[in-house]
Amino acid sequence: MQFEHLESLRRHHPAWRLLRADNAPLVLSFLGTVFIEENARSMAAEELADRLDDVLYALNERMGEGTFPKSAKAYLNDWAAPEAGWLRKYYPPGSDEVHFDATPAVEKALTWVQGLADRSFVGTESRLNTVFELLRQMAFGAETDPQVRLAELRRRRDAIDTEIERVREGRFAPLDDVALRDRYQQFTATARELLADFREVEANFRQLDRELRERIATWDGSKAGLLDDMLGSRDAIAESDQGRSFQAFYDFLLSYEKQSEFTDLLAKVQELAAIGEPDPHMRRIHHDWLDAGGRTQATVRLLSEQLRRFLDDQVWLENRRVMDILRSIEANALRVREIRDPEISVELDATAAELGLPMERPLYRVADKAPLVTTGITDADEEVDADLLFQQVFVDPTRLIESVRSTLRHRAQITLPMLLRDHPLEQGLAELVTYLSLSDPDFTVDFDEGQRDRVHWSDADDNHRSGVIPRITFVRKGIEKELA
Repeated sequence: MQFEHLESLRRHHPAWRLLRADNAPLVLSFLGTVFIEENARSMAAEELADRLDDVLYALNERMGEGTFPKSAKAYLNDWAAPEAGWLRKYYPPGSDEVHFDATPAVEKALTWVQGLADRSFVGTESRLNTVFELLRQMAFGAETDPQVRLAELRRRRDAIDTEIERVREGRFAPLDDVALRDRYQQFTATARELLADFREVEANFRQLDRELRERIATWDGSKAGLLDDMLGSRDAIAESDQGRSFQAFYDFLLSYEKQSEFTDLLAKVQELAAIGEPDPHMRRIHHDWLDAGGRTQATVRLLSEQLRRFLDDQVWLENRRVMDILRSIEANALRVREIRDPEISVELDATAAELGLPMERPLYRVADKAPLVTTGITDADEEVDADLLFQQVFVDPTRLIESVRSTLRHRAQITLPMLLRDHPLEQGLAELVTYLSLSDPDFTVDFDEGQRDRVHWSDADDNHRSGVIPRITFVRKGIEKELA
């Protein structure tokens, strides 16, 4: 790193400013406890001020009156000021009360400070295995030669077969206590870093929205160019490495099977005697991931809605400006209509008459008329079955909604193929289409165009039918509160 870059970070980066601040221990201890350890993503100003006031009172009692002379609200406003940048101060939608949230700079500074503490045990084996496995995945994942990939798969299959034989013969050794502690230490560190990344991803999305608003306000080109530029930026963030990685991680969070597997594995590991005293925050780390991921998704949706309203306001202002100009032209035309001043005149340069030569005109052509034959018309002797008009299929959406509700009473979410296992389609394709249009206040219907599912049904002639549709998930409302 160059000297100039480091000097710029020292002067302008909020995390570095926090480490240089006189009250850095107070900021890190208080904000770290509230927003990092408790995983609070937003807190009302009054509640946060009350908690800080209790902390300040205890510190002044222990360290002497006047150690922290300001009020709690004054400290919060100082930490949220642009020259500090440690808190984000904002108004949530539909609320007139100020809320606070920690910025990614606080987590970066806290992570660096926590790394200064001496550790009684530093594991290296698990990290080496992780590095080796990542190199193997990258090397063979990018391989385009089928023979090389087949050779690697056969090698891994032979190694698994050898391990199976050893287990059958009883010649295997479980992980010792040191290896378990090593891997558990790496798991907790990675889990906390992953939770911290959500706040930075959310901040990146918010920065992108701010840049788009600035681009709209200063745009001097055509509307088509503005929309093309904006849509390209939105697609760029969704298709970027960060966007695709976040979407893949959020898909994992929404998978019921993977959630169940993760919960079982985590409970089993937390009960291992070799771990000693397990980290209590790890018991619900996947719930914290789900809450943070859902908040990030909600932030993206909110930013999109605000941007759409901002564009609508811009279009309305431009239309109003056009109407003002037209009314001004009409008013000026009415004022000068009755004026007979010779100085008010209009001159046209280089005017000329348009000539229409006789030979350029096309000759008259008689249109061909098709003869209308009215002879030989007889009454139809076919009999039409009127019962077909009464054999229309009607699908009752109330029955389908009750099926979804009864299933979601025992689980938080379920995909459409899983639902159809317990409630098969009785009215074919019409019932399937009705599932796609269900609307109910107790659950939401999420469509994932990136994944596909196959569904099966039988038509009126008992012919087996199947089709591929986007993944459809019914999610019970209030899942975040219940998981917390």
